[in-house]
Amino acid sequence: MVRELVAIDMPASDAFVTTVKQIWDSGNAVLPIDQRLPEISRTKLLAEMGASAVVSADGSHTTLGHGRPVEIGDALVIATSGSTGQSKGVVHTHDSILFATKTTVARLRCTAEDHWLACISLAHVGGLSVVLRALHLGSRLTINSRADQATILAALDNGATMTSLVPTVLRSVDISRFKTVLIGGSNAPDNLPSNAISTYGLTETMGGVVYDGVPLDGVEIRLGEDSEIEIRSKSLLRCYRNGVDPKTNDGWLRTGDLGDLRDGGLKVLGRQDELINTGGFKVWPSTVENSIRQLEVVTDVFVAATPDKKWGSAVTAWVVLQPNVANLQLIVLRDHVQETLPDYCAPRKLFVVKQIPKSSLGKVQMTQLLKLSHESYEPHESHKSIE
Repeated sequence: MVRELVAIDMPASDAFVTTVKQIWDSGNAVLPIDQRLPEISRTKLLAEMGASAVVSADGSHTTLGHGRPVEIGDALVIATSGSTGQSKGVVHTHDSILFATKTTVARLRCTAEDHWLACISLAHVGGLSVVLRALHLGSRLTINSRADQATILAALDNGATMTSLVPTVLRSVDISRFKTVLIGGSNAPDNLPSNAISTYGLTETMGGVVYDGVPLDGVEIRLGEDSEIEIRSKSLLRCYRNGVDPKTNDGWLRTGDLGDLRDGGLKVLGRQDELINTGGFKVWPSTVENSIRQLEVVTDVFVAATPDKKWGSAVTAWVVLQPNVANLQLIVLRDHVQETLPDYCAPRKLFVVKQIPKSSLGKVQMTQLLKLSHESYEPHESHKSIE
């Protein structure tokens, strides 16, 4: 029997879950399609991932002509992309999924009596893992494609106790009535509510493998060269869809994230390529973002490096302001940051934008953001630089 990769191109729903089970029962693997992708991108993704067929929202099954088989035991291919938008397929097996599910369930001490709400994209491990936990436990499951206050209130009123969210959603909803909320995706904010757990993981690890700095049972963490976080776990991917296995010969995955291990707990500092070297000083963007978020006029912020002739790289901030605020002066922003951080951490460039484009996981889409930086949203001097 030739085992195939079957894409599911349908909104988050009970029908989506039924389709996953049917594909697995037939011995094939699943490729969930992000519903936010335009048609041209979906077509390209199906070809790149080598899907043999696609199941559409109406349940129709279409055979494709460019399929590539999957290996025995393969269950899932997740298309993941960074800020550049370059896609790669992460291949997970039934074994890696089962291990990830069991270790999470054990840490959370959740049971069949719990009721999970899945309200973030099922095309990514954060959302799909919610479904898989509910299926594993035989617990109740509510699925909705929107992660807003109305969805959350309706689910809570219907008995929901557990969910997963990304930080950008957390800032706009009330989660106080949940028993437990997993916060993954991009950096979690400081001072999380007592019922929220900050998780760290990758698509390659089948989601979060470190909860509030503590690895799940059976997950090994170490720091490699230059403090790069390395992970070894039975939840790791088998390989990428192109056949490349990123693990070392003894099973360790180099994550590309830098971290610090203190008192047995992991603190994630950021991506290797995010660290800003400005005038010989090293600046972590997340530290500067946390400082800027303390300004009441700021509703969202992103900090990154931009080229600078004098400093090599300049600490640059993109901010979204409250609707009734017309402008934020760079000098005001710098003075605020310098109250708690060294002066070299203060942004030298500032762009006020209407929004910071992000993926469904909350990752900033840098290519789109740079395009916004060339557009003027207000008449003041918010995008000037300081030498």
